[in-house]
Amino acid sequence: MDSSSLRERQKERRRARIYTVAIDLFRQGGFQTTTATDIARASNVSRGTFFNYYPYKEAVLLDYGSEVVEELHSYAQGQLDAGVAPMTVLQDVWMQLAERNTRDRDLFPPLAYEVLNPDPERARTAYQALPLGKVIEIILRPMQQAGQLRADLSLQRMSNLIADTYLMIALRWTAYGTERSLHEELRSTLGFLMDGVLRR
Repeated sequence: MDSSSLRERQKERRRARIYTVAIDLFRQGGFQTTTATDIARASNVSRGTFFNYYPYKEAVLLDYGSEVVEELHSYAQGQLDAGVAPMTVLQDVWMQLAERNTRDRDLFPPLAYEVLNPDPERARTAYQALPLGKVIEIILRPMQQAGQLRADLSLQRMSNLIADTYLMIALRWTAYGTERSLHEELRSTLGFLMDGVLRR
């Protein structure tokens, strides 16, 4: 193995360690109270090294969100390939999002706020790291091909509208709470959204 590939593997392992430690600290002590210095110290790296891998603390959460979306993408594709009905797959993905969001409730607001960040570069980075709309798109595509979806909106636009609505509903529930569980909130919201995209 040459020295450059060895260095790359060492960098990947270091980034993975920093990420794992950071997420554990966020879950234990809360995102807001955990500092970059805390993460660096627990990861056995310097504060400068932390910022070499993550330019700001919220960037760690983008890796977390990206991991969740990748898992959902693989799950959805596998279910569709196995012949499961798209609406069933969409409902399952929706409930998995609710489950993850409920379990990691303290991580969600700072992650969602990155998508809404007033710094356009950070907002763009967050949006690209969390392509939930792409997951929705692969689920809805068979329905579009079967003529079940309205024809006056593109598949991409419908998918992004559904994904963006998830973001806002989950953010509101996480920040303010309601008498209903997030599962219930998202289940009723999905029904409302699908009424808007199905062909009449």
